Amino acid sequence: MHNQTKKILLVSLLVLVPLTHVAAQTCKTASIPASSPTTQFTDNKNGSVTNKKTGLTWKKCSEGQIWSRANGKCAGTAASYGWKAALNRATVINRTGGFLGKTDWRLPNIKELASIVEEQCYSPAINLAVFPATPAAWFWASSPGVGVGGVYAWGVNFVSGGDDWAYKNEFAGQLRLVRTGL
Repeated sequence: MHNQTKKILLVSLLVLVPLTHVAAQTCKTASIPASSPTTQFTDNKNGSVTNKKTGLTWKKCSEGQIWSRANGKCAGTAASYGWKAALNRATVINRTGGFLGKTDWRLPNIKELASIVEEQCYSPAINLAVFPATPAAWFWASSPGVGVGGVYAWGVNFVSGGDDWAYKNEFAGQLRLVRTGL
């Protein structure tokens, strides 16, 4: 089968099958080195973490979840967004006072989003000590994808940690906002 046909088939299946996976996280700490170790992040104790390696500050919770200072966890369920709505979510947050007094939150590009994948874990493929209650699901990046007419956008499937593109007008995914600096 031609690669383009395979990719279209895969993306078509992604539209039909939700990418939220409910299972316990599995990590292979003995055989795979950590790609996003807890020591790489500074917990700002306010619902955000800063990656010492990239300088990016991330919201600990997925959009739709709420940070609880009392227990240091994310509560609630991550919301699903189409790609344009995901891009707009950051605009809405910033126009309504921001988060933590900062009004420059944005959807990460694909390289930034892929930088928080934890390669030794799956379901979800993320460091849950740093990003608690992250669903094993598709997360949008701001990067438009390849293809005819600009109908694709990039994201990361946090079930496995792989990045790929999906139809931005027909697919819903989660999102995590980021900003540059503290």
